[in-house]
Amino acid sequence: MNDAVFAARLRDLRGRLGLTQVKMAELLGTSFASINRWENGQRPSRMAWDLLCRAEERYGAAEGRIAIESGAAASTIPPSVDFLAPAEEVRLVTEAERLSFGHLANPAFATEVSLIDPLPHQRIAVYEHLLRQPRLRFLLADDAGAGKTIMAGLYVREMLARRLIRRVLIIPPAGLVGNWERELRTLFSLDFRIVRGSDMRASNPFVGTDGARVICSVDTLRQDQAFARLQDAAVEPYDLVVFDEAHKLSADREPDLTIRKTDRYRLAEALAGVLHRDGKTPVAAFVLAVCARHHP
Repeated sequence: MNDAVFAARLRDLRGRLGLTQVKMAELLGTSFASINRWENGQRPSRMAWDLLCRAEERYGAAEGRIAIESGAAASTIPPSVDFLAPAEEVRLVTEAERLSFGHLANPAFATEVSLIDPLPHQRIAVYEHLLRQPRLRFLLADDAGAGKTIMAGLYVREMLARRLIRRVLIIPPAGLVGNWERELRTLFSLDFRIVRGSDMRASNPFVGTDGARVICSVDTLRQDQAFARLQDAAVEPYDLVVFDEAHKLSADREPDLTIRKTDRYRLAEALAGVLHRDGKTPVAAFVLAVCARHHP
């Protein structure tokens, strides 16, 4: 299945009908977030293909569909639906699809599928502050031992469950890399790949599905080779970047009022801030910085 073909067909149908993405979502019986994600080239499911094909047949978009699919792209159109798939695989796929909408019935769905019992202040931080931000730029600062990693993990789990993010990059100090990987895996059933300096030599660890969920220490990532890998044209921008121990991303003001930025600070500035390669696209739509409220 070709993601670009699907996106083009969806935009063509929406344009012919003169609908906004919100109205198109209502027409197809899905969410605005799904329409937005599909039109931006993220992979649609088989169910999404079925919705689009039925809508094209009903609203007469055959000419546009043929024009879009002309040439090599025509070979990527999905085959007709059959009923020959193994029943157990079908059950698993439908169950996964059903669970992906769990947050609509339970706004705190991630707490139900994680091995945690969040404390009141952790629920408040995630569900009353973090999740309400349309484009997160948030500093999560609390006392040592207050469960900041749990709050960040719960936010990541909830955002993934709601299909609002897909690619996540976590940047802790080197000594906390293993702790992040272990807690995300055991408490939230999230598999993250640890990227080290040696992984940069033979290939780019940030490319493709293997690079969708990555943990890399701040001192590894600030090295020229690692950051060059991250800037490669084949790397999709990360949806969420989490900086742990954010107070270590320091900058000093000199007596003459000039600002001296450390390499760590420049890394955070480049990732959280500002612009991607084309000068228009933000590197990360969601940025979460985590640090202790009281530190030396």
